[in-house]
Amino acid sequence: MSTIFIILFALLVALFLMRQAKGRAFGIKNSEDLRSQLRLVDIEAFRNLTDAGQEKFLQANLSGRECRKVQRRRLRATLAYVSCVAQNTAVLIKMGEDARRSSDASVADAGTKLVNSALRLRLQTFQLKAKIYVQIIYPGMQTPSLELANQYEQMTRQGILLGRLQYPARGVSSAF
Repeated sequence: MSTIFIILFALLVALFLMRQAKGRAFGIKNSEDLRSQLRLVDIEAFRNLTDAGQEKFLQANLSGRECRKVQRRRLRATLAYVSCVAQNTAVLIKMGEDARRSSDASVADAGTKLVNSALRLRLQTFQLKAKIYVQIIYPGMQTPSLELANQYEQMTRQGILLGRLQYPARGVSSAF
């Protein structure tokens, strides 16, 4: 009896994690649907918030208390950006899944690549959020790396490529 309970529990946890990894996005039929679901992410501001050089500058020029206060503000802003990235990856996963069903091989291939990249990035956002919450409690720990911003930018390019393949005359790249 307990073995069955453990198996059922593990299955439920696995289904929950799969649902969380995919996120929530609605059908994307055109570029307007895509634009309405994506959140704006200023990559340069995101990079600035996660720049180790900026962190060192703050530590060198502010008192300990002021530095921790500024670090917490920066971490909360970083958390907002990471949440936007997580939402956008859910949208791009949906877009990629829809594209994988295309009869056009280049669209289906681009969709598969986008889904794979977006799933990896979405899982990384979960990990990064946990780290940021810990850092808010204990500022002074190492800041999140620029890697997420770089990966998000690369994934966005994949989404633009897919959008151009799917909607060549509609200007999907402006949605990003």
